[in-house]
Amino acid sequence: MANLKGIIDSIRKIMWQDTGLNGDAQRIEQLGWMLFLKIFSDKDKELEVLNDEYVSPIPDELHWEAWAGDDEGMTGDELQQFVDQKLFPTLKNLKVGMSDDLANKRALIVREVFEGNNNYMKSGINIRKVLNKLNEIDFNIAKDRHAFGELYETILKELQSAGKSGEFYTPRAITEFICEMINPQLGEKILDPSCGTGGYLTAAIEHLKTQANSVEERESIAKNIIGWEYKPLPYLLATTNLILHDMEVPNISFRDSLDQPLSNYTEKNRVNAILANPPFGGIVANNNENNFPQNYRTKESADLFLVLMIHLLKNGGRAGIVLPDGSLTGDGVKQRVRQRLLEECNLHTIIRLPNSVFQPYATVATNLLFFTKGRPSKEVWYYEHRLPEGQKAYSKTRPLGIQEFDPIKAWWKDRKESELSWKVDIQTIIDRNYDLDIKNPTKQEEEIIQSSAELMEMLDQSFNKSHDLLMKLKEAVQ
Repeated sequence: MANLKGIIDSIRKIMWQDTGLNGDAQRIEQLGWMLFLKIFSDKDKELEVLNDEYVSPIPDELHWEAWAGDDEGMTGDELQQFVDQKLFPTLKNLKVGMSDDLANKRALIVREVFEGNNNYMKSGINIRKVLNKLNEIDFNIAKDRHAFGELYETILKELQSAGKSGEFYTPRAITEFICEMINPQLGEKILDPSCGTGGYLTAAIEHLKTQANSVEERESIAKNIIGWEYKPLPYLLATTNLILHDMEVPNISFRDSLDQPLSNYTEKNRVNAILANPPFGGIVANNNENNFPQNYRTKESADLFLVLMIHLLKNGGRAGIVLPDGSLTGDGVKQRVRQRLLEECNLHTIIRLPNSVFQPYATVATNLLFFTKGRPSKEVWYYEHRLPEGQKAYSKTRPLGIQEFDPIKAWWKDRKESELSWKVDIQTIIDRNYDLDIKNPTKQEEEIIQSSAELMEMLDQSFNKSHDLLMKLKEAVQ
C-alpha cells in the first residue's frame, strides 16, 4: 500500500513553494479539485469495466490518464495553459442532459465542482510534481481508498485554522456522537441541510454500513444520505469525501437551503433524521428570510435553519444538531422559534459544551440539541460536558476526543440527576418565556458561595492595604 501520509506531506511542501497559493484554504481547495478529478477518473474506469452501457461524461482528452497520468507528460507553461484554458473552462461548462442515468448524474457533479473552484497554482512544473505524487495512489484499491478516507479527515481538519473556512468543519467526535445517539436505520432518509465537508454524512454512511447484509442494502445507502451545501469549496470537499466512502453519486445538492419558501417543502420532502451544525452568527443572504412566515423572519441564520429543520422532519423524525447559546435565549423571533420547537417536538436532551470546542474559528459556547418531532416537550434533560481534568481549553493539539462522550452515553440510557445533569419541566421553561439557557444549578450555587467568600476576603485584604497605605502617608506628612 502506498505511503499515503508521506505523499500528502510531499504535496504540501511542493505547494508551499508555489507563489499562487496563499494560506490553508487555497491549498486545500487546490488539492481538493485535483483529488476529486483523480478519484472520479479512477471510479470512471471501474464503472466502464463493470457496466457496458456506462460512458464517462468527461471528454477523453480531459480524463486524468490523458493529461495527468503520465509522469513524463506535459509540464511547465504547456501544462499551466492546459489547466487554465482547457480543463477548467470545459468542465465548468460540461453539458448535462435531462435524463436520470448514472453518467448524467456524474456529469452534473463534475460541472458543479469546477464551476465554483479554482486553479491557484502558477507554476506548471509544480503542478506536474503534485500530479505525479497523486499518481502513486490507486483509488480503485479498496485498502488505499479507505486508508485515504481516514487521512482525508485530517486534511479537512486543517480548515479549522483557515479563517472563515473553519465553519465548514465539525469536529469528528461531535459528528460521530450525534450520529450514534440518533441511530439512523437502513431505509431512512437522513439529511444535513448545511453539510459543509460532509462529516455528518460520512458518519451516517459508516453507521449504516454496519447494518447492511447485502450488496443491495449497501447500494441503497447512497440515495438516502442527503446533503445541501451552498459554498463551492465545502461542496467539492464533501463530494470527494462521500466518493471516498464508496458513494458513486453523492446525493449532495449545490444550493442554499434557505432559498425556497417553507411551503414548497411538502410531505415527500420530509426526512427521518437530521444531523447538522447549521451556520450561526451569519447574516441571511438574498432576503431569504422572506421565504419564512412573517412571525419567524430574522437575519440570524441559525434561527431560520432551526425552523426549517423542524418543518423538514417527518412525524417521529429525530434530529441532533449544534446550536450556540444565543439561540437558546432572547426575545421576539428567537422566543417564537423556541416555542415552536417545544410545542411541535420533544426536546429531550441538551448537552452543554465548553466554549473552546470549535476553536480557533469560533469561541462561542455551543450546545447539542436532540429532539423528536410529533409530540410536545414535557421536560428537558441537560448534561454539562466539562473539559478533561487539568485542561483549560480545547485546541488544535488537544481537541475534543470521542472517548470523552463515554460518560454521557452511559448516562443517556439510565438518566439520573447529578452534579453534571439536571432536568427542567416544561412549565418552568414557559415561565421563563421559553428561555432554554439554563445553567447547571449545582455549579451555580457553588460559584455563588465561593465568589461571595472570595469577594469578602478580597475586600478585607483591600481595606487592610488601604489602612496601611493611609498610615504611611500620615507618617510621611508628619
